[in-house]
Amino acid sequence: MPGELHTADTCTLGGDLALPGRGGMVLVLDTGDLPVGDRIAAFEAVAAGEGGVSSVQEEEPGGTVWKRLELWHLGPLTLFHTQGTGMRISRSLRQARRDAMDTVAINIHRQGAGGFAWTDHRQRIGPNSATMQHMPAGYEYWWSGLGSTLALMFDTERLSLPEETIRASIPTLEHSPIGRLLIHHVHGLHGIADRINAGPEADALASATVELARAWVVSVAGDDPTRRAVARETLLTRVLAYARAHLREPDLTPQRIAWAHNTSVRTLYRLCEDGGLSLEKWIIRRRLEGARSDLAAPGHAHRTIDAVARSWGFTNPTFFSRRFRQTYGTTPSQWRRLSQQGRVLSPQDDP
Repeated sequence: MPGELHTADTCTLGGDLALPGRGGMVLVLDTGDLPVGDRIAAFEAVAAGEGGVSSVQEEEPGGTVWKRLELWHLGPLTLFHTQGTGMRISRSLRQARRDAMDTVAINIHRQGAGGFAWTDHRQRIGPNSATMQHMPAGYEYWWSGLGSTLALMFDTERLSLPEETIRASIPTLEHSPIGRLLIHHVHGLHGIADRINAGPEADALASATVELARAWVVSVAGDDPTRRAVARETLLTRVLAYARAHLREPDLTPQRIAWAHNTSVRTLYRLCEDGGLSLEKWIIRRRLEGARSDLAAPGHAHRTIDAVARSWGFTNPTFFSRRFRQTYGTTPSQWRRLSQQGRVLSPQDDP
């Protein structure tokens, strides 16, 4: 509930951000920390300043309104996490003409039933729905009851697509199979956002994210030559996004990945080689990272090491232990013991 979430490194109003805390997250606003009479105005100011919103209608009476907004800067992308009571926000065409904000926002709805409207298109949304707003065109977005959403915002020009293609895609994006990859990718970004450092790391993740968004758009709106060109340009990004989404499944093989992308295993290997990576090694490393994180987490302390390994696609305990030690310089049991003793090394001191 709202009162249980009032913790963060910084807190500001009206979009005038403080410096991010150690982990990179900036708490822009938690209305639970404010006097009741200031809460609605505070959120309206932040929504206008950060998202170009021109109108906010709250579902709850003033005294029970609650909103929390966090953000992360990931290179050229800004990731927002918004939680709170029911609301309807909109960006009018008048506002769009006045501030000339030429960005796109990709919203991954996480909790609550709601909807999205753009021109004459109206769409119901629920958990794990993805929608896109093009700021020069205006939009409406709402949910009822407690809800939350993740939103990525970046300059429209980064999609390298005609404006008419972007706008034509908006009503039909919910039917794109690439949407599931994008949703999983954005959830993954949110999960590691506190650990992403500024610089090449953030820029590389931002590029991969924009490529995936570009493929999402042209999958439903691009002409045939554009679709083919973008499909070629984004194939490695889509392959890795697919692999990440299915990491926990033991039958994630190069053959399955190639089949899912309508290509041959030979072409898949060549693609990865040209991208400077070994697909098998990439999958094993991502699985090891997931298992290592779970072994250190108190919420998984009741599970056996073998159970954790199996949940990340490792069917052979001996293979898992050997690769874990080769990668991190310690056994899974030693790592878990260090974690439980509160002596987990910081990322820069990884063994």
